[in-house]
Amino acid sequence: MSNTPLSHMGTESTRARAVRRSLALTALLATTALACSPASDKDEAGHSTSPSPATTSSTALGETSADARIEQVNETMRKTPFSAIGTTTAFDEGQQEIRWNPSQGLHIKLVGTGGDMYCKDGVTYMSADLLAKNLQSKGVQITVPDRLDDTYVTTESGQGCDAYFAVPPGTFAPDKDTEIEGVPAQAVAAASGSTSDVYYISEEDPARLLKMESTRDGRKSRTTYTDFGKETSIVLPKAGQVMPLEEFREEVNAG
Repeated sequence: MSNTPLSHMGTESTRARAVRRSLALTALLATTALACSPASDKDEAGHSTSPSPATTSSTALGETSADARIEQVNETMRKTPFSAIGTTTAFDEGQQEIRWNPSQGLHIKLVGTGGDMYCKDGVTYMSADLLAKNLQSKGVQITVPDRLDDTYVTTESGQGCDAYFAVPPGTFAPDKDTEIEGVPAQAVAAASGSTSDVYYISEEDPARLLKMESTRDGRKSRTTYTDFGKETSIVLPKAGQVMPLEEFREEVNAG
């Protein structure tokens, strides 16, 4: 039997729950799946898998490889304003509206579910209500005090905001090639673990991402990208509405 006093055991249990909750918050904010948390063709050790024979032969024949075309697409998308609309694997229902302005940042609005997320210069801003719902979908319950209703929780991702819509390394899937709004589209397949994505990229220039279909842990989503070059104004939350993750955690624990 443990010699730890009961009072200490209770304290340790509370601390353990707080630590688990803090880690869950950090993980969700750092790798939120609201947008396009991309799949990867890397194995568990982090090494890129070998290209398929079809990709290799295409490259040998002088055609653009999948990796080269993906980089062209990502470069265009980083520099081009666009909008997108679709569903999300983060929740069972509701839609997400995405707007990207390279000079002002990224805005993702959840319609139906409710909540907003922004990203600018590698900093993610997630509304407290959306964070609570996202945590709930992962089995972690938190109660957001009324005083924090209009709060946006921030975290630094360590990467550019284009990470939310960038096409990851993948291979061409010619059997899935199609047309999106009359534009010939090449399919690129990328998979990792329980995640399986198909990205439809323009076959001809300008190189663009036209559509994404995703499956994550059995949940499916579909996003269509439009309004290329059409700038919209994105206004980040005001300074008084912003709270770093650690401070938010302490406020939630305080009740």
